[in-house]
Amino acid sequence: MTSEEIFTQLSPIITLYLPEDVTKDQIELQSDLTAQLNINSAHLVDIVLDVEDAFDIEFANEDMEKMRTVADAIQIIQKKLESK
Repeated sequence: MTSEEIFTQLSPIITLYLPEDVTKDQIELQSDLTAQLNINSAHLVDIVLDVEDAFDIEFANEDMEKMRTVADAIQIIQKKLESK
């Protein structure tokens, strides 16, 4: 699965948890999930759970710690999919 395909599937998941002051148009590869998109830690966990379901993968705790930007998330998802 390409980065673009993952981004296409990931964006709607992230959009569900954006606060009202952030729009889906602000989701870019280098967007910091907490600092720029204002996603709180509880919603970050929800995003991880939704991603696990959507891509049929499992995140370890250290994966979550590495997931700072949208690009980080895509890279982690790609690695998980390749190792399936």
